[in-house]
Amino acid sequence: MTQPQRWSMLAAILGSGMVFLDSTVMNLALPRIGKELPATIVSTLEGQTYAVSGYLAILAALLVLAGALADYYGRRRVFAIGLAGFGVSSVLCGLSPTLELLVLFRLLQGATGALLVPGSLAILTALFEGQARARAFGIWASATSALSLVGPVVGGLLVDTATWRLAFLINVPLVMIALFATIRHMPETRAEGASGSFDWLGAAVAFVAVGGLAFGAIRGQEKQWQDALAWASLAIGAVALVAFPILMARRPNPLVPLDLFRRRRFATINLSTLLIYGALYTMALFQGLFLQNTIGYSATAAGVIGIPTGILLTVLSARVGAASGRIGARPFLVVGPALMAAGLFWFARIPPTTEPWRLAPGDPASWIPPLSVVVDVLPYILLFGVGISLVVAPLTTTLMTSVPVANAGLASAINNAISRIGQPLLSAVIFVVVSGAFYASVTAAVPTFDSSDPQQRALVQPLNAPHPGAPPDLVAASQVASVDALHLAAIVCGVLLLGGTVANAIGLRPRSGEGDMTAREGPQAAGPADAPGIG
Repeated sequence: MTQPQRWSMLAAILGSGMVFLDSTVMNLALPRIGKELPATIVSTLEGQTYAVSGYLAILAALLVLAGALADYYGRRRVFAIGLAGFGVSSVLCGLSPTLELLVLFRLLQGATGALLVPGSLAILTALFEGQARARAFGIWASATSALSLVGPVVGGLLVDTATWRLAFLINVPLVMIALFATIRHMPETRAEGASGSFDWLGAAVAFVAVGGLAFGAIRGQEKQWQDALAWASLAIGAVALVAFPILMARRPNPLVPLDLFRRRRFATINLSTLLIYGALYTMALFQGLFLQNTIGYSATAAGVIGIPTGILLTVLSARVGAASGRIGARPFLVVGPALMAAGLFWFARIPPTTEPWRLAPGDPASWIPPLSVVVDVLPYILLFGVGISLVVAPLTTTLMTSVPVANAGLASAINNAISRIGQPLLSAVIFVVVSGAFYASVTAAVPTFDSSDPQQRALVQPLNAPHPGAPPDLVAASQVASVDALHLAAIVCGVLLLGGTVANAIGLRPRSGEGDMTAREGPQAAGPADAPGIG
């Protein structure tokens, strides 16, 4: 490996790694953010949901466009702009004085992160060939797998021992190293034949559709459906959603070519991606809030509890990928989501009395988890980890064998975008379910509580610690209601995962005389970033 290749590899790992880490650490930092940042325009849970969903919505809307920009203007140039923008937006997030400003800065961070995700693997593809390229992908995959192990732990430690702001500010030295490697050592590459025709309108309409529907649903529920802005947002989002496929059919260079979706396997794998990864990202958001705010886990414990999933992904993904190449991807894509759903259904039985794990780095006595962790949480984590390990590699293989090689890059970008679009939309729906169930439960337990009064609603909010001035009976009712709301969220996400199972079972069923395409053609030489949610 030459010196430019080594530095380019480092930059690609850091660039995509920061986007991944921010998504992971953000879920652990949300409880502390909700406690420390004032909010005047939005409620706490509303703002927390926007901070995660908005980031993923704009990231998804710009992924395909960002890849086209890099191909035309130069991958090094666009990657460097993305790094600089991600660094600046990370500083703004880390210094945010209010929850509303944090949401705005997270949107900017999502836009700049979109320049990094498709660029990382495109750079490695351009700089390496043959076996060296496969080895480069392997190094990149190992590094991102390592991040999935250490990221949550480091994030939890930062939140517990220092401040949640470091979860963003720690990006600054990483950006500086990656920028140095990019500017000083990375060769510039472009795609031959790139037209320079970019579908800015398509990207904007996609963001308006997802953002409008998500914001409208969340805002409407929070304001008891008495808010004109929420209804207007829903209407605009609905119009944009209807207009998007019509626009794609008429654009000369559409952001998403609809012809690809006429391929049964490609359409099926993207539908299951929407359901599976939408449920995955949404549950990650609510899990972090629930374990820390409702049950009382420390942020470090909430991060450590996810380590088994990272280990399972690291150990099983390559083996599952090889097995799916021999016997076909369909069995894995049917069993995997079903196991994930089983894990969520187990988590949906967690009682309000479960003992929290208050792991503290400086207290060795707290390092051993209580029995409740082993009984109530660990089975869910293991089932979910095995399930997602059965999904990632076969999903990638199926995706890349469902389209001609010439469309492989575009297909990967579309699938990555779809994997992230699901979270804002599903989070909005589940927010409505969680919030409605929470206040109904509190009102039933404390009849004097008026859920229509904004001041009383501010005392207790779903999956967040009660206000210090809340009376004891309201605090107790709030905890039980948050547990009940989490149960509903887990069940809804489990049902979505079963939907992914059904979609794969039916849509990937070989036609008469066809056989399983993934088994017949074998795994493609697709980079690990082709798997949604990685990188």
